[in-house]
Amino acid sequence: MTPSIDHTRQDAEIVDILCQDGQRLRGHFLPASGAPGGPPVLVSPATGVKQHFYLRFARWLAAQGHDVLVFDYRGIGLSLQGPLKECRATLAEWGQLDQVAALDWLVARTGAPGVVLVGHSAGGQMIGLLPNHHRVARLVGVAASTGWFKRMRLAFALKARLGLLCLVPLGIRLKGYAPTSALGLGENLPSEVGRQWGQWCAAGGYATNAVRERPAEDFHAEVRTPLTLLHAADDDIANPGTVADLVRTLPAAPSQVLQVFPRAHGLSGLGHLDWFRQSHQAVWPLLARAVRGEALQVSDPSGQ
Repeated sequence: MTPSIDHTRQDAEIVDILCQDGQRLRGHFLPASGAPGGPPVLVSPATGVKQHFYLRFARWLAAQGHDVLVFDYRGIGLSLQGPLKECRATLAEWGQLDQVAALDWLVARTGAPGVVLVGHSAGGQMIGLLPNHHRVARLVGVAASTGWFKRMRLAFALKARLGLLCLVPLGIRLKGYAPTSALGLGENLPSEVGRQWGQWCAAGGYATNAVRERPAEDFHAEVRTPLTLLHAADDDIANPGTVADLVRTLPAAPSQVLQVFPRAHGLSGLGHLDWFRQSHQAVWPLLARAVRGEALQVSDPSGQ
């Protein structure tokens, strides 16, 4: 198991990222502190997860020789401006505007022709919305899938439907924002982000739902970025069926899907979120190999 290391001492530069519509996002840039030469990395968070959750991993990755940018989407964390109930951000804008701007910022800052996108859950599910998708040299999707309810085991799907299609809309009516924190679904979200999250997971195809009937904004069929998609064997959200549904939406992109068995890495579990916790850094070298584009071996199922 990888020994525990304190990465908090490494300096991180707080940066502003300007989106095309004038919205400003706040992020952290960590220059490579190890032997330079690795590609720059953009870490895109999961829905309802603040950038600070990823900072220890980002510092560790910088120590491996990568320039790293991590940021908050509009309406969450350091990028929330004003009261949450007044925020009109949408989940589609997180891809079409926020990821686009963060990607352009990192390319401009590093001078690299392209960067590696490490996308956690939703952060790795929206590349088909990015007009600058060609600047993503490789997508490493961690627990990235379409989250399609129909491809989840029945008991979990019923729970997810209740939360995202019933309780979240009810909470929006009562509070003016999506009270997802009370439901154990991460940070509270702008109302439209919460609504679209449930709608996309119910329909399947995830981000393709944002561009139905709008072909000029749909880049899913054009994406040729190599995909490395990792999901844990104990993840109810990103499972073989929902990951396959994501691959289906990007037909021209070469893909490698790896199911990771936690016990093969000395861990009792990984689930959907634990990949980036310092307590689970035993899997970080695996993520680093994926970032470098190395061939990955499927873990022995007997390790589960």
